[in-house]
Amino acid sequence: MNWDQIEGKWKQMKGSAKDQWGKLTDDDLDQAEGKRDKLVGKIQEKYGIAKEEAEKQVEAWSSNR
Repeated sequence: MNWDQIEGKWKQMKGSAKDQWGKLTDDDLDQAEGKRDKLVGKIQEKYGIAKEEAEKQVEAWSSNR
């Protein structure tokens, strides 16, 4: 699924994202607004990982949608 689709369906996708990254709060996911770069930033912040690793995780997650 591409990011335009994910962004358009973000309310439905938030549950899947929360399952994938349990440390993200509903507020974190609301702030991400389905935007890839914002989601990557939230994952970096909560998990203390490098941007590249967060991007890999987001790419893998979005590929499975």
